[in-house]
Amino acid sequence: MADLSSRNPDWWRQAVIYQVYPRSFADADGDGLGDLRGVTERLNHLATLGVDALWLSPFYPSELADGGYDVADHRDVDPRLGTLDDFDAMAAEAHRLGLKVVVDLVPNHTSHQHPWFQEALRAGPGSAARDRYVFRPGRGAHGELPPTDWQSVFGGSAWRRVPDGEWYLHLFAPEQPDLNWDDDEVRADFRATLRFWSDRGVDGFRVDVAHGLAKDLTEPLRDVGSVGATGEDALPLVPPGSHPYWDRDEVHEIYRDWRKIFDSYSPPRTAVAEAWVPDARRALYARPDELGQAFNFEYLQARWDAGELREVITGSLETARAAGASATWVLSNHDVVRHASRLVLPAGTDENAWLLSGGRAPEADAEAGLRRARAATLLMLALPGSSYLYQGEELGLPEVADLPTAVLQDPIWEQTGHVRKGRDGCRVPLPWTVTGPSYGFGPGAAWLPQPESFAAYAVEAQAGTAGSTLELYRTALRLRRKLLEGEALTWTPDAPAGVLDFARTEAWRCVTNCAARPVALPPGEVLLASTPLPEPGVLPPDTTVWLA
Repeated sequence: MADLSSRNPDWWRQAVIYQVYPRSFADADGDGLGDLRGVTERLNHLATLGVDALWLSPFYPSELADGGYDVADHRDVDPRLGTLDDFDAMAAEAHRLGLKVVVDLVPNHTSHQHPWFQEALRAGPGSAARDRYVFRPGRGAHGELPPTDWQSVFGGSAWRRVPDGEWYLHLFAPEQPDLNWDDDEVRADFRATLRFWSDRGVDGFRVDVAHGLAKDLTEPLRDVGSVGATGEDALPLVPPGSHPYWDRDEVHEIYRDWRKIFDSYSPPRTAVAEAWVPDARRALYARPDELGQAFNFEYLQARWDAGELREVITGSLETARAAGASATWVLSNHDVVRHASRLVLPAGTDENAWLLSGGRAPEADAEAGLRRARAATLLMLALPGSSYLYQGEELGLPEVADLPTAVLQDPIWEQTGHVRKGRDGCRVPLPWTVTGPSYGFGPGAAWLPQPESFAAYAVEAQAGTAGSTLELYRTALRLRRKLLEGEALTWTPDAPAGVLDFARTEAWRCVTNCAARPVALPPGEVLLASTPLPEPGVLPPDTTVWLA
């Protein structure tokens, strides 16, 4: 059995980490917004589930212009979510239950309400306060045009003009001004932030927009131009490390500096990069002298196709091995359509158009989606490396695609002029009970409306129910911990078309049927199946089994 305890400094290499989106997890004080006391009260759910760590999405002071990723103070707790004492109590309870605590770190930008940015606005052009951010004069006869053609990820120009005529950079929402990582004070402040949370017992960090910190601020700033002003899509079209503001080579100096801080603790603090970059470049962030791990978005974006999945799995393992890291696997998170819905959308579906249709064009078959999601989960949990689960997937929650536009909170909706619906559908608060005004999320209504169908997915409805998705996850995680040994994967030769078949050890084998027809099940004892097998020796479509 693998040692995933805090005694092992490499616990993260094959851990299962559960992402908690605090505002949608549990509401203890009844204001409709999830909070830290709510997380603490529900931690036993995570311990019973069998995960090794929780990753807490931002809980810092924020006006929620971007779901908490607009941070006004990186070393405090949003009063609506609690206090630092509440955080300490949550971390202590997590550790008592044997769970590690990973927190989101947001180093690319701050909130426009951050004291630094407010000082920069007051201080004016040429001030040291403005040097912490990226302020520039505009182009045009009167400075009325943005300094460059750089575009926001959320749509439109990445520049916003202030009353004195200068423009500031925001690669995300205007309420999220980008920091200038060439500034020594910015670097020193984040070193202090890393130590602040590490000293409070945090075991690791998830680094938001890890590929965005370094920018080419050489004057004059250069346009992205013909390679595409949206940026991330242009990365394969420019020499590696040369884009003006994504994935620049200089960013790795920052993480090598951070690694010295991580390694000054015992056990060393862990980190994982959110870096939307090509596979080979992602390995750089995962090097042992930098962050150690990086999210694998190729796997999340792969279609339910055996050939494509095998190619992504093989490439991801090779990339991680070359970096000296372990691979990471994820099917859902707070930014994407939940995989219980996404995996059954026809190839080529425009997900935004699907959301705008309320999930009706095309209809996503909920039963087929859940079946495929369960199979995908067992496949993921059998792979070498770390698996990241997103809250609610253990209940089989689908995307809430039919949220009325009047209730949407994601800034993408307004920023794009009501063209892109945004990410609210995967952030709808969790159902804990089969009744109540918010199905046990809190004593009153939730900040986003839950559909009536959530009652059937509630923890109360599934706990102890044989065959439920919750019990499947509990069984899978318990078995996985017993079976883990090493990080090897061996593909079985001559597997049928549409089938993924590999061995982890001589005692453990995973077989997934992605095809539309049943196939013969290889010999062996069935340890676990994602859905009941209708007849011996047959593996139905959209089903995964673990064999001994």
